[in-house]
Amino acid sequence: MRVRTRRLGAVALAVLAPVLVWLVADPLLGHRLLIADGERTLDIGAGPVVFVALLASFSGWGLVAALERFAARRARVVWTGLAGVVLAVSFLPFTGDGMDGGTRAALALMHLLVAAVLVLGLLPATASWERSHASMAASIVDRTGPGRSLEE
Repeated sequence: MRVRTRRLGAVALAVLAPVLVWLVADPLLGHRLLIADGERTLDIGAGPVVFVALLASFSGWGLVAALERFAARRARVVWTGLAGVVLAVSFLPFTGDGMDGGTRAALALMHLLVAAVLVLGLLPATASWERSHASMAASIVDRTGPGRSLEE
């Protein structure tokens, strides 16, 4: 599987996972995800969930691309460390007031799911990983021959 295809799949899953949590919490269970901030109350719907997941996904992808280009030897370590820090910082708003336990739990689950999918799905490719996958693809082509499939 090509790196780009794997990463696109990770982005799609990183968007789908929190939307499913929102669907269970809000429409299915009837628990509105509300955050009160003084006089204003923010109602978290599917739109903001998708937007934030896409923002995190493409920001992460850009960071991984930069790490692969400018710090290839340490890209995996730096990526994993930075992702952990970003996840920890994303939990800071949950320490304050303004949301009930159900909203806090649903949002925390969303953050964890997006982080898990992106940390693994956007994991920087190493030269050995790329070589092993390229040789595996070449061996499949060699076994099947041009114009033949694995099922034949």
